[in-house]
Amino acid sequence: MDKLSDEAIKEKLAEHPDWKLVDGKWIQRKYRFKDYLNGIEFVQKVAQLSEKMNHHPFISIDYKLISIKITSWRARGLTALDFTLAEKYDELYLHIKK
Repeated sequence: MDKLSDEAIKEKLAEHPDWKLVDGKWIQRKYRFKDYLNGIEFVQKVAQLSEKMNHHPFISIDYKLISIKITSWRARGLTALDFTLAEKYDELYLHIKK
């Protein structure tokens, strides 16, 4: 998968305002949950989806706050797949947060 241009990254970020660009090569979002176990359930779902897509994020668990950071190592930056996964993670969040 090809690395996105800076302009394409800006466009994708405009479509995903909860995601932030970090160091020019990562996108990151923090998800907050009402309780610890909902956050852990989210992490499990993210892990299953990531394994299925063979594209794995960095995940940080800070009690009820889950941080996810994504990049594409082979492309040495962000690709369309990173934003596809960001959308899917957001969908999981909406489902589990309820």
